[in-house]
Amino acid sequence: MRRALVALCVLAVLGLGVFWIVTAPKSANATALAGIEPDVARGEWVFNASGCASCHSAPEAAGEAKLELAGGQAFATDFGTFYAPNISPSEAGIGGWSALDLVNAVQNGVSPSGDHYYPAFPYTSYARAETSDIVSLHAYMQTLPAIDTPSRPHDVGFPFNIRRSLGGWKLLFARDGWVLDGVLTQDQARGRYLAEALGHCGECHTARNALGGPDMAAWLGGAPNPTGRGTIPNITPGGLDWSEGEIAEYLSSGFTPEFDTVGGHMVAVVDNFAKLDAADRAAVAAYLKAVPAVGGE
Repeated sequence: MRRALVALCVLAVLGLGVFWIVTAPKSANATALAGIEPDVARGEWVFNASGCASCHSAPEAAGEAKLELAGGQAFATDFGTFYAPNISPSEAGIGGWSALDLVNAVQNGVSPSGDHYYPAFPYTSYARAETSDIVSLHAYMQTLPAIDTPSRPHDVGFPFNIRRSLGGWKLLFARDGWVLDGVLTQDQARGRYLAEALGHCGECHTARNALGGPDMAAWLGGAPNPTGRGTIPNITPGGLDWSEGEIAEYLSSGFTPEFDTVGGHMVAVVDNFAKLDAADRAAVAAYLKAVPAVGGE
């Protein structure tokens, strides 16, 4: 019995050691930024395409107030309620962050202190972004108003409050590479970058499993609305029969081909995409017509 207990303890220690190693946060170092010069104008484009203000501005903010990134918006999930943090250039936000800190947060889901971020922050999508774009985003965000509102702690209970376990989640669900692969036209590739990386469309429009991982076999095929009100639509050719021109128009004006208007969280998405070039919206439309159909006949 004693030998069995000793063996069990040894196995437990070994298991804990393996867990600690494989779940360790992985960060880029300064060499990843070598030779990159920030472009503030490009950073503003990345900011709009990524929808930073949509989540990190105060609830109900409008106009110039959307650039006051004090955070505070609540996002209810099956794992708890997450609150968007302050990401303004103040000490309460990211004022003390370097460009490398932002790169590691956005692309690796790791904080400057070396902790995992929850995937309510869509770093699994942003990981596909060009590092130079994140450096430019950092430069642009330093020009925004500094707001001293403290970030609100997330309301997440056990066992989901064990941040180290997020390293295991990343091993399961953080994927390299593009979802739509193969030979693409220039417009499709541009749209892929906007939709899969910066615009993180799959975060809402793709269903998730019990662990919160995306169902990649049903990419953009629609999902339950986390609010419990209705569903998030299927935007593949199996669920969306709009033409490319109609999709681009919707992303510009918010009007559907049926003369309905955008609603819900898509109001903010359309507001962001309306700030981009017409060629960007057309590229997203080309991408959406090229993704594999989910559902339909």
